[in-house]
Amino acid sequence: MGLIEIKDLKVHYPIRGGFFNKVVDYVYAVDGVNFEIQPGTTYGLVGESGSGKSTIGKTIVGLEKATSGKVVFEGTDVTKKSMRKQIGYNKDVQMIFQDSMSSLNPKKRVLDIIAEPIRNFERVSDQEEKRKVQSLLDIVGMPADALYKYPHEFSGGQRQRLGVARAVATSPKLIIADEPVSALDLSVQAQVLNFMKRIQEEYNLSYLFISHDLGVVKHMCDNIAIMNKGRFVEIGTREDIYNDPQHIYTKRLLSAIPKIDVNNREEHKEARRQVEREFQELYHQYYDENGRVYDLQTISPTHQAAVKPNAKGGE
Repeated sequence: MGLIEIKDLKVHYPIRGGFFNKVVDYVYAVDGVNFEIQPGTTYGLVGESGSGKSTIGKTIVGLEKATSGKVVFEGTDVTKKSMRKQIGYNKDVQMIFQDSMSSLNPKKRVLDIIAEPIRNFERVSDQEEKRKVQSLLDIVGMPADALYKYPHEFSGGQRQRLGVARAVATSPKLIIADEPVSALDLSVQAQVLNFMKRIQEEYNLSYLFISHDLGVVKHMCDNIAIMNKGRFVEIGTREDIYNDPQHIYTKRLLSAIPKIDVNNREEHKEARRQVEREFQELYHQYYDENGRVYDLQTISPTHQAAVKPNAKGGE
């Protein structure tokens, strides 16, 4: 059993119209996904904007309400808010947001921003609280004088470090990181990702790492789910996804990863064009007549892909 298990999770938003404002259809933001995260590992959710990946993260922490399905944490169904309070779920599961500026209160000093979750779950003296916050700043590589500064006094990378420090303040077991480095320069991305991995080892954390960038995910994740149109199109280990992609959408995302080799730039462009042609030509082997993603088919014990039955690997 994993640290957290997501079972047939669905999040559907009603579309209303007509004179009586009745429900005429639904947006299937998340349409029946299943996965689990093991302690101390990182699970990646990858997809383009609107695929439903961020909705999953928000539903797990309680910012969105599930239409159906279950979120099971350490064997307890925490889909209902009352159960989350009973087992201290909000202490054990924290979130890092994409926009570090809007997620940090601009009117508060760093000391108060990071101490806020500590105050919510612990009773400690002011001196002990300050010591804890200073220790967290040390862990994420922030200088001692950051304690009494405000968010606008830091760079984007530094603010994201503060977001990580706040997330680990309650000593959580799971952190949901929603596009945590997408707004940062490449050099700063690497710094943030490296200290996230270091913190994971120190605290034995599990991550749900949400991103549109398969290049970043490769650096961070043990297992990966590729998401499109609210459903998983492919799931597997990092090696499964990068070495043996089965779904045409996965191949499309992989082809979009920037290549450093400038000598073969035209070759890389042609490879991307070829994948795009295949996406158009083989579309109905991966999506039904309504454009819905097929059910997952087993490729290996660790690898599944949503291909048309009897059409595995696009055959």
